[in-house]
Amino acid sequence: MIYIYEVHMSGGEGHEHIESVRWRNPNTGDSGDSLRSQMVRWINEGGKAYVTDGTNTVRVGVVDADPPYIRTYADDVWTDNLLSLPRY
Repeated sequence: MIYIYEVHMSGGEGHEHIESVRWRNPNTGDSGDSLRSQMVRWINEGGKAYVTDGTNTVRVGVVDADPPYIRTYADDVWTDNLLSLPRY
């Protein structure tokens, strides 16, 4: 399980323009950067990623597009939590 806390955008401001993310694992203390393609693969292989503001936690899913991209998903609805994260 990881928490995504920053996003790097390229070529626009929508979810499909998230080029990479910074994340941390609260259980191990590990952290790192991952390209969108790496994060898509990791989630599709069973990894669990979330975005949290300290109060609310929302799961990150994969949108089946060409190419696939990541987006938060809450209460059966795609949401924009990733887009509200700080940029790097």
